[in-house]
Amino acid sequence: MEVFVRDIADKLENLAPIEYADSYDNVGLIVGSFHQKVINILITLDLTEEVFYESINKKCNLIISFHPIIFKPIKNITGKTFSERVIISALKNNVSIYVIHTNLDLVWEGTSDYISKLLKINKEKVLIPKKETIKKMITYVPVNYAEKVRNSLFEVGAGNISNYSHCSYNFDGFGSYMGNKKTKPFSGKKEIFHMEKETCIGVIFPSHKLNLIKDALFKNHPYEEIAYEIYNIENVNPYIGIGFIGSLVKEMNEYDFLFFLKKKMNFPCIRHSHFTEKKIKKVAMITGSGRFGIETAIKEKADVFISSDLKYHDFFKSENRILIVDVGHYESEKITKNLLKSFLYKKFTSISIYESEVHTNPVKYIH
Repeated sequence: MEVFVRDIADKLENLAPIEYADSYDNVGLIVGSFHQKVINILITLDLTEEVFYESINKKCNLIISFHPIIFKPIKNITGKTFSERVIISALKNNVSIYVIHTNLDLVWEGTSDYISKLLKINKEKVLIPKKETIKKMITYVPVNYAEKVRNSLFEVGAGNISNYSHCSYNFDGFGSYMGNKKTKPFSGKKEIFHMEKETCIGVIFPSHKLNLIKDALFKNHPYEEIAYEIYNIENVNPYIGIGFIGSLVKEMNEYDFLFFLKKKMNFPCIRHSHFTEKKIKKVAMITGSGRFGIETAIKEKADVFISSDLKYHDFFKSENRILIVDVGHYESEKITKNLLKSFLYKKFTSISIYESEVHTNPVKYIH
């Protein structure tokens, strides 16, 4: 069975919709064509020249990278930087490049889910929810069609609130209209004022499902002209956001926890604040750069906050309330290769999927 870049992208975007990526990010198909047939796939954290040569040697014509090779607009491509050289080589060799980055960080079953399972942490909620990820639709439907339209919206993902599904608010009233001579009214006659008994239906839905919701409405609503309203709402989606907070199955002292963390995640070294002399039970973590999450972790009464790229003065924020841990940027995100391989391997069995063997961390250590 043939597999195309579009097929791979659809599965990845079902896992981590690109709508949830941070505004500064650059995700999705960066180089290549959705219509390209995929031979093999190489998954990497960073796309360097060495990684690209690896893709050629392994006959991979699709590279999935966690970090974007293009962050800012490129004014010219002359080969003066490694990213420009990779782009030139990709175009010459018909290799497509797809990026899945902060959208994978922000979804419930993304990077945080993988790490929480690895560390045997019962994940409870997102640490910092992303705003404006929920929309609300209001529409007005003839009473006898209300059930059909409502169920069609439920079928494509509307009406889910935490652990509840099929949620909606409904009330009956009367809608008025008068069509001109070009219209074909569902009820009543053209050029004659008409009052129709209607049900007002209100549902919420994840913002990335907007097109599906609208399609379901248009296909199932009987009117020639459909009245509907869509709003962004401030309600928090507990499953979309950066980082996570959860609890260890069994509490540990700080020293044992750090060695457990180092061993499980295969970290070469760990930086941390002064020990608080308290047990570690509640854990907060943000992979990659996450210094902005320290105050939230303290507010949530976490015993430890784990992230990377922390500055010297960030460790002073502990004030004996929380253990602050810096594990390194590359180290906290390298698991994304295995996460994506495991995910795609279950979906596509006719192609080979490789994890890059290149150690792309630009930071070196003396052990």
